[in-house]
Amino acid sequence: MNVASAVGQALVEHGVRDAFGVVGSGNFHLTNALVAAGARFHAAAHEGGAATMADGYARVSGRLGVLTVHQGPGVTNALTGIAEAAKSGTPLVVLAPEATSPHSNFHIDLPHLAASVGAAYRRVAAASARADVAWACGAGRTVVLGLPLDVQSEPAGAEAGTTPVGATLPPPDVTALVEAIAAAHRPVFIAGRGAARRGADARTAIASLADHRGALLAVSAAARGLFAGDPWYLDVSGGFATPLAAELIAGADLVVAWGCALNMWTTRHGRLITPGTTVAQVDLDASALGRHRKVDVPVAGDVVDVARACATALAADAGWRTPRLRARIAAEGRWRDVSYEDATGGGRIDPRTLSAALDDLLPAERTVVIDSGNFMGYPSMYLSVPDAAGFCFTQAFQSIGLGLASALGAAVARPDRLTVAALGDGGFLMSVAELTTAVRLALPLLVVVYNDAAYGAEVHHFGPHGHPVDLVRFPDTDLAATARGFGCAAVTVRDPRDLAAVHAWLSGPRDTPLVVDAKVVSDEPSWWLEEAFRGH
Repeated sequence: MNVASAVGQALVEHGVRDAFGVVGSGNFHLTNALVAAGARFHAAAHEGGAATMADGYARVSGRLGVLTVHQGPGVTNALTGIAEAAKSGTPLVVLAPEATSPHSNFHIDLPHLAASVGAAYRRVAAASARADVAWACGAGRTVVLGLPLDVQSEPAGAEAGTTPVGATLPPPDVTALVEAIAAAHRPVFIAGRGAARRGADARTAIASLADHRGALLAVSAAARGLFAGDPWYLDVSGGFATPLAAELIAGADLVVAWGCALNMWTTRHGRLITPGTTVAQVDLDASALGRHRKVDVPVAGDVVDVARACATALAADAGWRTPRLRARIAAEGRWRDVSYEDATGGGRIDPRTLSAALDDLLPAERTVVIDSGNFMGYPSMYLSVPDAAGFCFTQAFQSIGLGLASALGAAVARPDRLTVAALGDGGFLMSVAELTTAVRLALPLLVVVYNDAAYGAEVHHFGPHGHPVDLVRFPDTDLAATARGFGCAAVTVRDPRDLAAVHAWLSGPRDTPLVVDAKVVSDEPSWWLEEAFRGH
């Protein structure tokens, strides 16, 4: 068996079910070996889309993502998607054929390219091909696996490849955290991406401890949905926080971050946590503790183990949970509960009105995928999700144009749920080629484009200061017609009544993607934009 075949077989043996990519000469045999071993291959229109599909798939499924591309330009085309995955800590293996001779026109400095975006790198050798794959599969992060073109055809070594077993962690020392929780009267627990990756176990352990001690629950944006349905859940902390959530988090005397970085987005540049509040942080990665702000109680350990250990050591206490507070959370805990003056009119729909109406129309079992841009707060906060796997937030690199492909990967991962891609018009046009992939895959997909005919974030950031913004405004485009050209169903929405077409599509087989070209009001910036640009 040659190296290409051994790598494909070893990946499937390590649980790989799906791979995404664009096939060229350098990864032709490798990708066919994956399929022959039992994996499904999903061809994208562009390597950038393929990388983001693999990332979205891994986030939603909890399984390892795999990207397979051509050497040289295949890798560089995929680089933004790889950077997003690496900065998000997504477990993703990039199968990167490599022209190792510096005289080849396909040559790139792959090790340094990977390092530049925060990905790990390993070059496959014929003698250790299976072990190299095992290492990549067990790394728990984004790995670029270099596959030299000449090595792929060599006979693979006969060694077995096993996933490396990490060092056994000692029991976490929770003494200081137990003392901090015992002394608190108004604790708030904020769970982040690290907790969301532990799934139902993290939800159960952290929520049980919160019930035991009367804590309120919140999440970073990346972990939205983790505590969905809990009556003490405040939703997202940070720029997306509702007025009630901001009030209660600022009123806490203890904030415990569970697998949460407490970065500037989650803390509103530190202003959301009141001076004098005790801050604890729990993370499996000890180097993450205190990275973004001073932490009074750092705890290195798995969030599930730490939460369980604390619950065992603490007596029960109601904290600040009262019937009155529970009623306030029920009445004010969602952005939909915050009153506003509907600006719909003149052929454009208020994005809040659009998002709330969609939330009422869509089935509860859904996956919401968010692109980046001025619009992003509306679908992020107005569209509810059933759990953390139902929310895919590709914002670590803050690139626009990733949402559509992320949604395709999510739809492959969870075809039992309706996938909703929420995009701006700029990001939609950047990624529009992947509509061909969406039609070919025939997955249940609703694409909602918040179309303000501009790069809205730049308009609202620079316009008020008197800067010309003509460069970031564009003629209004019939995106519905564009979508129909790709074979999608499409509708233009200017008023809530236009959503009847969405209702009709939802009632049908949903075997053709529906693109909604929503002409949105954009006279004012979204509520979180000022916070997002603070310090930029």
